[in-house]
Amino acid sequence: MSNEYTHVLVAVDLTKDSYKVLERAIPIAERNHAKLSIMHTLEPLGFAYGGDIPMDLTSIQDQLDDHAKQRLAEIADPHGVSSENQHVLVGMPDTEIHRFSAEHDVDLIVVGSHGRHGFALLLGSTSTGVLHGARCDVLAVRVGQDGDVEE
Repeated sequence: MSNEYTHVLVAVDLTKDSYKVLERAIPIAERNHAKLSIMHTLEPLGFAYGGDIPMDLTSIQDQLDDHAKQRLAEIADPHGVSSENQHVLVGMPDTEIHRFSAEHDVDLIVVGSHGRHGFALLLGSTSTGVLHGARCDVLAVRVGQDGDVEE
């Protein structure tokens, strides 16, 4: 088994922290001559509203999808991540990250982590969910607001 990574997946939330997560992953991918993919997961609108809305949410979901693709391109394009390696998926983030990773032979997942403590840590976060179900290495990049406690 090789010690080199062959496919690095960067999972981002489209906030300004996404740049830091991607910038941490790029040198790893370059050193390993690995493919670099970036993804964002949109939760389906039906989840947010319990599925009881008497209207078709398809057009709204499509608008959210288009906006997420534009935002992802703003983050990825300046770093040379080609459009075919930019993915916006709909579903629960940790589930979609695991599914994508398995289907595309990802061997390193890079996510942002806010390093929360107490209740927020107990309730879990996307990065915690990704770590617990991953079949490959996971790198959690420390992100957050200025003034956060850094270790």
